[in-house]
Amino acid sequence: MLKIKNAVFIKSIGKMADRPRTGLPEFAFAGRSNVGKSSLINTLLSRKSIAHVSKSPGKTRSINYILVNDILYFVDLPGYGFAKVSQAEKKRWQVLIEKYLVTNEQLKIVYILIDSKVGFKESDLQLIKFLHHHQLNYELILTKTDKIGIQMQKQRVNDVLRVVQGKEGQGIHLFSAKSRSGVAGILNSIHDSLKS
Repeated sequence: MLKIKNAVFIKSIGKMADRPRTGLPEFAFAGRSNVGKSSLINTLLSRKSIAHVSKSPGKTRSINYILVNDILYFVDLPGYGFAKVSQAEKKRWQVLIEKYLVTNEQLKIVYILIDSKVGFKESDLQLIKFLHHHQLNYELILTKTDKIGIQMQKQRVNDVLRVVQGKEGQGIHLFSAKSRSGVAGILNSIHDSLKS
């Protein structure tokens, strides 16, 4: 398992030309607004506020780079979905995210966060189709699992399996920031990817 020794916020970028050019591997986190992305990143890193947690959806409006153990980046992508911003701004985010995903040789895995209380939305399915089309590695993280029962957790996992049916190697993680369940599995996934 990846042991977190240190984590430092490096920069926010609004265009790909500004991204760090260190050649270090990158692990990206994507999901709808208010899915718990910042809480996940802070929990994985055992930090309280390295990723900004907000009750206002759409707070992450740039691509944020966090250097971990001086050997890799956690990359916090702008949330998609119902954020109260203009259509032009949403389009800018979409173009930025797509450029990041398809032009990035350092990208190892995209972790797609799904709110376990809500389940898949069309925007989540579009992202999964996009990643399949471009043959990019991804894994799914069901967030806020402490807020649903065991039966609903099983139902959500089955929903995920139906969506990725026939696609091998797509990991599924059940995560709760409150209980820290799922942390070891995600950090193991990152560790294994670094070794491969």
